[in-house]
Amino acid sequence: MKQKMGSKKIYLGIDTSNYTTSVAACNEQGEVIANIKKMLDVKEGERGLRQSDAVFSHIKNFSEISNQVRTEIGEFEIVAVGVSTVPRDAKGSYMPCFISGKAVAQMLAATHNVPISCFSHQAGHIMAALYSSGAIDELMTTPFVAFHVSGGTTETLYVTPNLHSFDVEIIADTADISAGQAIDRAGVMMGLKFPCGKELEILASGYNGKLPKPKICVTDGKCNLSGLENIAQKLYKETEDKAYISAYVLNFVAETLIALTKQIREKYPDIPIVYAGGVMSNKLLKSKLSAFDKTYFSEPAFSADNAAGIAILTQRKYK
Repeated sequence: MKQKMGSKKIYLGIDTSNYTTSVAACNEQGEVIANIKKMLDVKEGERGLRQSDAVFSHIKNFSEISNQVRTEIGEFEIVAVGVSTVPRDAKGSYMPCFISGKAVAQMLAATHNVPISCFSHQAGHIMAALYSSGAIDELMTTPFVAFHVSGGTTETLYVTPNLHSFDVEIIADTADISAGQAIDRAGVMMGLKFPCGKELEILASGYNGKLPKPKICVTDGKCNLSGLENIAQKLYKETEDKAYISAYVLNFVAETLIALTKQIREKYPDIPIVYAGGVMSNKLLKSKLSAFDKTYFSEPAFSADNAAGIAILTQRKYK
């Protein structure tokens, strides 16, 4: 985390995804000075939350992190508020869980008499990845490709920075479930706590044996991941080896992303590629995808759901 320095003015970001309640702030120089997150509670054995439960959980989480927010940014002057209100920058994109964050943001903007800006959750992920990779100034001046790989999304995007955010076109995606869903379903099947990414990564790191070559399906910018759940179930019944299954699942996802990246490189040989989203906090995936040239990765704290990208987008809009 950057040290608090310079002006006392800050730009506040709020994000309420289906996984995490997030509040972040950056200063006038665009440095993130606070990145506060609290996961939504998911009952043991379940693979996520209904939207109505997510809205309730966000309200509860805001109450629980209020003291931390006051401690970290209470001494600063809020000059603008930004909030994610939709999953993606696309017509019809909507999830009720973002209503929670919008309500809090509107109240803060009104009580502080400051402007409010609305962004997409996806734009926040992209900006957080640019910031964390250290290449924000370079990449905000040129088109680039962004992989958004998370619990709800597996998309490859052609991104053109604009004055305040990004113009985004989907150029590849999943034909069924997301990479994060595949990972979580395999993890819950083995009795891991949702979301399962971190625990799966720990288990996989302890496996030193050989893995069968995964039969991935990537054709013309479309990947299929739903079959991974059935494969993982079959292998687990045969072996009951959590480390082996974890390593297999993550390797399957890695090989799928590698195949998608190869297709992108064939179409756009020299374009920068940014990997964003919670799944991309995985070190195994990063190590394999780093073999490609001109690739940029976010630090784990800025890969998983967070409001830092929203705060930075707000700062850039008003500065």
